[in-house]
Amino acid sequence: MKKLELVFVPSIGRGHIVSTVELAKLLINHDNRFSVTILIMSSPIVTTPTAYTQSVAKSFPSIRFIELPPIEPPPPSIKPGFQALSYFIEKHIPSVRKTLAELKANPVPIAGLVVDMFMRRMIEVASELGMPTYLYFTSGAAMLSFSLYLPTLDTQIATDFKDYPGELTIPGYVNPLSPLYVPPSLLTRNDGYNFFLDHARKFVQTKGIIINTLYEVEPFAIDSLANGPYPPVYPVGPLLNTQTESIEPKYEHIMKWLDNQPPSSVIFSCFGSRGAFSEPQVKEIAMGLERSGIRFLWALRQPPAEKFGMSTDYANFKDVLPDGFLDRTSERGMVCGWAPQVSVLAHKAIGGFVSHCGWNSILESLWYGVPILTWPLYAEQTLNAFALVKDLGLAVELRVNYIDGVDLITAEEIERGVKCVMDNDSVIRRKVTAMKEISRTTKSDGGSSFASLGRFIQDVTERIDV
Repeated sequence: MKKLELVFVPSIGRGHIVSTVELAKLLINHDNRFSVTILIMSSPIVTTPTAYTQSVAKSFPSIRFIELPPIEPPPPSIKPGFQALSYFIEKHIPSVRKTLAELKANPVPIAGLVVDMFMRRMIEVASELGMPTYLYFTSGAAMLSFSLYLPTLDTQIATDFKDYPGELTIPGYVNPLSPLYVPPSLLTRNDGYNFFLDHARKFVQTKGIIINTLYEVEPFAIDSLANGPYPPVYPVGPLLNTQTESIEPKYEHIMKWLDNQPPSSVIFSCFGSRGAFSEPQVKEIAMGLERSGIRFLWALRQPPAEKFGMSTDYANFKDVLPDGFLDRTSERGMVCGWAPQVSVLAHKAIGGFVSHCGWNSILESLWYGVPILTWPLYAEQTLNAFALVKDLGLAVELRVNYIDGVDLITAEEIERGVKCVMDNDSVIRRKVTAMKEISRTTKSDGGSSFASLGRFIQDVTERIDV
């Protein structure tokens, strides 16, 4: 039995790396002919999760990590955000090319390069070296449909999306899409728009697209992709790190508090590593939670100092919360800083989730059967929320196009949304509970994701002399 190797190139950030590792685990557990090498790009902005990668390498000998040489921070002329990300990727190309050439000389043949959705330039590098390339799309099938259709929209619509008066009909979405749901970075034809457009044009040059989703969640979008003029798609999810065995001591008080709450009685409010709000919005959230009368766990974080920075913990919650709020809600609520999201969602006390609708958070909520109240903030989260609410009926909508510091979601809206998502007899809760069961079986023999992964492996092996 001939051994084969796949090389993965994830984007920066722990979320992308963890998702890539879960794909690697799935692959080697499915077919022991494969080994995986993951190239880790260093970043002067985002810390590489070295302890995590070392732990994975120790537990899975068929997965190895190569940390690429560090690069210089971008000059002042490079703006934070998409310009900085493009600079970062471009500066890594020489070391990626060199590493791939060295790996190609090894006895174990490289069966292909699997690149992250933000790694357009790596597709070109692989082509130079004669390697087949596959795309790993870490978001959902509906978002992939939007991305692949973006070049068509670019030719059809002369104005910015923010000025477009009509609705958008996009393959992969059941319902017409208001421009209000277009991601904020794509509303005008600026750096972010051009970044996504350039990547979307390259997606079709790959041999196949692996998607972190499952057919039962997004059947319409996946069927649309399969019937479109695109490379084959392989929905192999949900790819999640759901290990919750060890809780760091600094989070034990959170879990102990949850242990004392009734089942499905607590709503968890958490907005990811960048999610934070202005002080006026924090006060509205506090009043909405208090008026709802529902038990809550609120991961309250301080806005970053820079636009694309990460949120941080407050030194004192009383500095930002309404006077007396902590005392009045002490019997049924907890306010904390960063929280271990997976462990919290896994807890029997959690009955609802106020979320920014990052794709990993959505998959985690479905895995644990926790309905979402959607509050998208950035990136593709507005489209994720649209698909969840309008097309799939798996979430409750709070607000569509929220911009912190410009818009204000009132306490009344929050109170109403929290009560709705915590309804134990709702259709949404029943549908999410059904998805919990499907999520846990789809990657096993007989499941749709298991079959899809088998098709991907067949495609890979047929392209090389085995």
